[in-house]
Amino acid sequence: MNVRTFLLVGACAVGLAACGSDSTPSSPTAANNTMVFTAEMLPSNEVPAIGNAESVAHGAVQITVTPTRDATGALTSGTANFEIQLEGLPNTTTFVGAHIHPGLVGSNGPVIVNTTLSSGTPATFVGSTATWRFTNINVPVATLQQMIDNPASFYFNVHTFTNPGGVARGQLRRTL
Repeated sequence: MNVRTFLLVGACAVGLAACGSDSTPSSPTAANNTMVFTAEMLPSNEVPAIGNAESVAHGAVQITVTPTRDATGALTSGTANFEIQLEGLPNTTTFVGAHIHPGLVGSNGPVIVNTTLSSGTPATFVGSTATWRFTNINVPVATLQQMIDNPASFYFNVHTFTNPGGVARGQLRRTL
């Protein structure tokens, strides 16, 4: 499955999940509070851009966030599910991390949401496409609010042993 297909399938799944009853619920539910962020990841988006053998990598991430709100509607917590796909690298690649960072295009920032991907985490490979799924990852309330307010001020990237600073990166975009 290529990156565009991955994003299309993800968008369709989100759209179908949003379908249902025409009635308006009397209180918020997880389904109507769910937010989806995506990013298309490229080595050329890394700072500095990747120029070694791994510069052929490309991929996508879909981050589905479920916030919890109090009676006033204020965020009190949030969790995220990550669907990550990275193409173009051999199945012998050692992946060492995948994270959300604060930072505009052209700038780097610290890790603020860690998916828990590490060198010991197996990837599922189909050909040269690696995929991972991480669920129920805590997103700090302040970070979540900032992501809602300005998703493009955050990026997601995947790190490898060869490129520990990141091999492919993309700015977040809210799609739902």
